[in-house]
Order: sequence, then structure tokens, then C-alpha cells
Amino acid sequence: MQTRLSALCFPALLVVFALAGCSSLTTTPVTSSPDTPTPSTSAPAKPGSTITRSESESEFDRLIARQDRVYRVIAPLIVKNAVLCKTAARPLLGFTAKNRYSFPAELRDAAVARLGKGEELRVVQVLEGSGAQRAGVQRGDALLSIAGKTLPLGPQAETETARLLAPLLKQTTEVDVQVLRNEVPITLKVALTTACAYTVDIGNAPHVNAYSDGRRIMVTAGLLAEVSDQELAVILAREIAHNVQLHATTMQMRATMASIIDTLLPPKPDLSGFAGSAGLKTMDEKLDQEADRIALYMLARAGFSPTVAVDTLERLARRYPTTVLNSYSALHPWTEDRKRQMVETVAEIRKRQASKKSLVP
Repeated sequence: MQTRLSALCFPALLVVFALAGCSSLTTTPVTSSPDTPTPSTSAPAKPGSTITRSESESEFDRLIARQDRVYRVIAPLIVKNAVLCKTAARPLLGFTAKNRYSFPAELRDAAVARLGKGEELRVVQVLEGSGAQRAGVQRGDALLSIAGKTLPLGPQAETETARLLAPLLKQTTEVDVQVLRNEVPITLKVALTTACAYTVDIGNAPHVNAYSDGRRIMVTAGLLAEVSDQELAVILAREIAHNVQLHATTMQMRATMASIIDTLLPPKPDLSGFAGSAGLKTMDEKLDQEADRIALYMLARAGFSPTVAVDTLERLARRYPTTVLNSYSALHPWTEDRKRQMVETVAEIRKRQASKKSLVP
């Protein structure tokens, strides 16, 4: 069960990420409400199923809660930093949508129970600060049409919708989105939101790390379990910065990074390749410093405190030093030079904020 946070349903169109439909992660979610499922029968979800309906719905709720957490943290980073994402910035609808086929077989009945029906695409997450949020798009809305185009149903609804909408969204800044809510059709005028269009995935692995291949970002289950939301923002900002600067390509690691991300998407990935360094080279310190600087500005622009970054990276380096294989510090060694530069950059940002100057590195 992969957890994809990117343009999932409508690649690079809905949001910059679409939390895909599948994940078997066991990370404790930060939000509590989705973790308190409504009562349901304990009868098996289907003949031969190894999990009960109640267990299936609880797992589905945990999945959505994890996705909500990452979505909430990354939202201001990708919306407020479009200008820093250069050519990766795109106009997006500002929500993710899925149907029952977006989820693994064992969670499809739960998806129907929680979201409704199952053949049609339904809104799952709405990007905070987006035109979709301002227009009133809500979780559970069934999508009927976008820009006057009736949307497809069934197993291929996501890819077919992406193909249908791609040319339309390049030609406008606002679209009519017709949804069915409580069996009543509603038409909402949604302004497209320009944001950093990177896919973000949650990898099913216990090690504490994050990866970026130039167009995607992945944070592992182990990392999510280890960090607070503020600390997660630091890691996401750094990975966005690495993508903006094409560091995976510079280090000739793009193919390896992409392979690792693909490997960690399944519910039970083959982790045998992680007995060593998984084929990755340690990031060049100058490239890490470049990412640090850009990430600090991104954090400040998004409303996060950049001072948290130094503490976050220092804490991870102490807890998971470079000697711990496949740890964040093994890939991005923490050094005194990095710390010194980050402290100087934070001071620079504070001066710019005090003088109301533009926060552009």
C-alpha cells in the first residue's frame, strides 16, 4: 500500500502532491480525530479476508491521518515558495481525489464506508491556503465535472482524468468544479493555486531518512515516527531545496534515488538492499549547505521558525549519527561548517524580516 502525496490522482494538476491511496505504515498519527473510527461490525470485510471490517476501517483512518499530517505540514511550504521553486511551480487545483481503486484490495470496502460509493473520484484532502479551500471544496465531495468535462469512473478514473484535464488547466486560472455533496449537485468556482509541483511519498521503511530524486520526495515511516511537525517541515524544506537545485542529478544519484523511492512504495518492500548504503553516496557538503540556505528561507516564508532547523538536524545527528546505516545523517552528515552557515543565514533572515525586505536567498 503506497502512500503518495503528490499529484496522485491527477498528476501535477490537483496539488503538488496527492496522498495516494495505499499505505501499511504504522506511524502514530498526530491528528486524533481520524484515529477514532466510528463503531462498525467486526464481521470479515469479505470471504477469506484476514482482517475484519472494523480493522480495515481503522487502518484506513490511520492511513488518512498520516496523509493529512504530511499534507498539512507541506502545504505552506509548497504554496508560499512557488517563486523559489523556479520551473517546478505549476497551477494546481488544490485538492486530491481518489476512488476505491486508489486503495489496496483490503482497504477498498473501508474507503467506500468512509468516503462513499466507490466508482467516482471523491475529494480526500484539500490543500490549505489553496483556491479549492477558499471555494469550499470539502472531503467526501464526489467529483462530477471539472471545466465542463464529465469525469470518468472506475479503475482508470485517476489516469483518465489526468489526461483529460492536463491541457485544460494550462489555459486558465479558474475552473468550475461540479461536485455532489449530500446527493445535491453543487458548482464551485475554483481558482488554480500556483505551488511547487513535487510528488511526496511516505515510504514503508523503519529507518529514519528522506529522499529526493529531482521530481519526487519521500519521507520514511521511521522518520515520521521520530519527528514533530516542526521538524518534519525542516526535512521537507531541505528535500524541496535539493530538488530545486537538482542535486540528485549533480551527484549522479537521480536513478538510484528514484529506485529507492520506488522500492519503498509497496506495503511490504524488499529491504534487503538497505543492508549497506543502498547504493547512495554521501551528499557533497557544499550541496547540503546550499540546500540548508534555501530551506531556511522556505521555512521562514512558510511561517515556520528557521531556528528550529539547526536544533532538528543536530538532534537527528546525535540520535542517528553517520555510523547508522541509511540514516538521515549518514546521507547528510552534520558538520560545524553547516551549523555555522545556518546560524548566519538565520540571522540574515531575521534582519530581512525586521526591515521588511523580500525573503529571497
